[in-house]
Amino acid sequence: MTMLLPTALVTGGSRGIGKAIAHTLAREGFQVYLTYVSKPQEAEAVAEAIVSAGGAARAFCLNVGDAAAVADFFANEIKGKVELSVLVNNAGITKDGFLVRMKDDDFDAVIGINLRGAFVTLREAAKIMTKQRHGSIINISSVVGQMGNACQVNYSAAKAGLLGITKSAAKELAGRNITVNAVAPGFIETDMTAGLPDDVKKSYEEAIPMKRMGTASDVAEAVAFLASEKARYITGQVLAVNGGMYC
Repeated sequence: MTMLLPTALVTGGSRGIGKAIAHTLAREGFQVYLTYVSKPQEAEAVAEAIVSAGGAARAFCLNVGDAAAVADFFANEIKGKVELSVLVNNAGITKDGFLVRMKDDDFDAVIGINLRGAFVTLREAAKIMTKQRHGSIINISSVVGQMGNACQVNYSAAKAGLLGITKSAAKELAGRNITVNAVAPGFIETDMTAGLPDDVKKSYEEAIPMKRMGTASDVAEAVAFLASEKARYITGQVLAVNGGMYC
């Protein structure tokens, strides 16, 4: 009988937090499948770097907002071909704006990718993991899903919804030895935050008890823990990685 390679699927794994998660899970011995929507060069560069370091990785173009495409991806690339040990729902977008000016399309787009996309991906993964009778699912939420944030009604709603999905799915899947948890990062140093004005960054840091932003590696290490055997009796939980910002 052919042994399938234990694999971690990381959506939105080409940059920022997703990239750090991909590298960290590869270091922990997983083959990493990472997805992207745009900028294939960046995604391929992540996969190539993992391979160069002695790991195994592949990059795939996948829009998690397209349920049919997600189902096809799992049918063609996952089912029967690898052992899906870990799913990290990290793919997400932002379309910030004042509540009274926010367009319906901007609200729907963020919910469609960040919440519905995570649900669709989790559903397909659960079908496979249920038959395997093991697996770990980690949803990347956010501190703003716990405390809200001005001009991010859509993003906050999606990230708060992920917490509900996490707790509900954990109850459903626990009997099949599948854990479902969430990681809620605070303000993290990424390409997105790097473009913020210095005074905005300083205001964020002043709001954090540890007085600094976190790093993508901080988040990735939390994900790696939840994906490991060390966390096999932890499910339905939200691990906040925020320097004490919301505690």
